[in-house]
Amino acid sequence: MRNYRKTKIACYMGFITQAIAANFAPLLFLKFRYDYQIALGSIALIPMCFFFTQLVVDLFCAKFVDKIGYRVCIVASEVCAAAGLLGLAFLPECLPDPFVGILCSVILYAIGSGLIEVLCSPIVEACPFENKEATMSLLHSFYCWGTVGTILISTLFFLLFGIDSWRWLAVLWAMIPAVNIYNFATCPIEHLVEEDRKMGIKELFRTPLFWSSICLMVCSGASELAMAQWASAYAEAALGLSKTIGDLAGPCMFALTMGISRVIFGKYGDRMDLKKFMVGSGCLCVVCYLLTALSGNLALGLIGCIMCGFSVGIMWPGTISISSGRFPSGGTAMFALLAMAGDLGGSIGPAIVGWVTQAAGDRIRIGMSVGLIFPLGLLAALFALGRKRYRTHT
Repeated sequence: MRNYRKTKIACYMGFITQAIAANFAPLLFLKFRYDYQIALGSIALIPMCFFFTQLVVDLFCAKFVDKIGYRVCIVASEVCAAAGLLGLAFLPECLPDPFVGILCSVILYAIGSGLIEVLCSPIVEACPFENKEATMSLLHSFYCWGTVGTILISTLFFLLFGIDSWRWLAVLWAMIPAVNIYNFATCPIEHLVEEDRKMGIKELFRTPLFWSSICLMVCSGASELAMAQWASAYAEAALGLSKTIGDLAGPCMFALTMGISRVIFGKYGDRMDLKKFMVGSGCLCVVCYLLTALSGNLALGLIGCIMCGFSVGIMWPGTISISSGRFPSGGTAMFALLAMAGDLGGSIGPAIVGWVTQAAGDRIRIGMSVGLIFPLGLLAALFALGRKRYRTHT
């Protein structure tokens, strides 16, 4: 009998690897700025480069993964992630321009992260688990728990050994994808859809509902990452908190509430209306951005930052659930295109906040106020999605 539990564990560790790749460098944004004299506008290129690279990988997956094979690609994802994290520790000091070293490392582990993002969901979906909805929800929550672990362990490490020792921590984080190379190389992996039944990219793009899903994913990625990537800097610069408290109260609690949102829907989703839950979450997201941008009160600013995580938690897996139900033959192409849309939002959202912040004289509240356009766009996409679904059924 094939051990699909090993497949599940490998995918869980894959999402933890993705969380490390996405969240470790943002904890060091201000460190990079002061040590290497990098402007905030340039710092904003780090998350943009990360998510743009993932976007390119998503396009690659939509076209070529089925031909290359899931196992080869998912093992390569862990190799790239490990190599990129190791590069982050050494390349900035080895190259003449430290910023180039940072970007090269980010691109390398972003390739691994992009492959993980596209492949883990269909790999789990193809396994013969009894309750796939609960399994899929738990899978996506591991990104959140990985984020919480990354921030908590990094914060503890900085307290014990000092933030100047961050390179050693990068080496330690690289051990997780290195170990997971073996897991993915030996676990059973099934095909999601038979080759002759798969919907092609052109067929998906001909469907108006799929375009609404794409728009929703763009706004979801921008709403989530604009806050998540700048939460640490916001807590320090706008709220006046220390580095340690800022990391714990900002990105760590953001990830915690996002994970709670996904677990709640995963457990009680059969009693809830997904679209209403997503609309309510979108409205909450608008309120959260308003609080971070306009409130001068420390508590309200923190509440806005923390609860934003809960508000965006359902958006990404919720959109995947809607699309998977509507396009059961979407296959790898559907997962890849949805991931591409989310990464597009994740690349432009933090970059816009960073550029506006720099243009406003490093006033991060103004950057957050511009970020309000993302949850508003998310609600508009939800409205369009609802109308298209209604027209389809009438």
